[in-house]
Amino acid sequence: MERLQKLILLLFSLSLFNCQGQKSVLEKRPVFKVHKIENDMVIDGKMEEADWKKSEARTLDYFYQAATKNEHQKTVYRMLWDDENLYLFFECEDTHIVARETQRDGAPYFDDCAELFLIPAPKPLNVHIALEVSVTKIKNDVLFINNFDGDKNLAAKWYNPNYTVGVQIDGTVNDNTDTDTGWTMEFKIPFNVLWGLDRAYPIERGTKYMFLALRQDRNTLEGDKRSTTTIFPVENIELYDVHQPDMFGLLELVE
Repeated sequence: MERLQKLILLLFSLSLFNCQGQKSVLEKRPVFKVHKIENDMVIDGKMEEADWKKSEARTLDYFYQAATKNEHQKTVYRMLWDDENLYLFFECEDTHIVARETQRDGAPYFDDCAELFLIPAPKPLNVHIALEVSVTKIKNDVLFINNFDGDKNLAAKWYNPNYTVGVQIDGTVNDNTDTDTGWTMEFKIPFNVLWGLDRAYPIERGTKYMFLALRQDRNTLEGDKRSTTTIFPVENIELYDVHQPDMFGLLELVE
């Protein structure tokens, strides 16, 4: 494992070197303010803590229907931080809640699923962390390396960090005979999942990281068709999918 960490650190360092001169790109990226908290959080998907009231709330407005008949269902996204953790909260309307994957590092992204892509730097590097979790809390977490071999990407599934997820479901899973209301998902992500990649840009007030929050929406029990909703626009998603660091926005750690 130590060798793997050193390899990723090397790839990250090379990405930093190769991505100089991108100031003009960053000036155009939207910024999400992430407020700091001092109190403990209960990760249960309920958002009952008062600290959530001071968080920025933003809807995921960019809808990619793909080969589905899905309607754009509302998703509200929030973030907070403290010295040890990053906290996420997804509120999702959903008339038909579907989740079939049961294996870790399977394909929960074909189910109703919340996702975070994160680069611990304020620039679009070739390496990013991808955390993907279905409504039944099945995780797929990878280190995604763009252009690992020419124009081929690599999703390194041996990256299995420890983080906590809480879910609340208002409806029935995998039963489309009724109409559901929706679901919520809360994350507690320790900053140590970054494997030291944050050394160049440490966790402190004013630090900015590239990120993308997104939701997969599946409404059918058969096949693998689902629509995607993102917090920032992703160009050419049908051609290059969602793993495009140039399309990520910025989060800024603030008080």
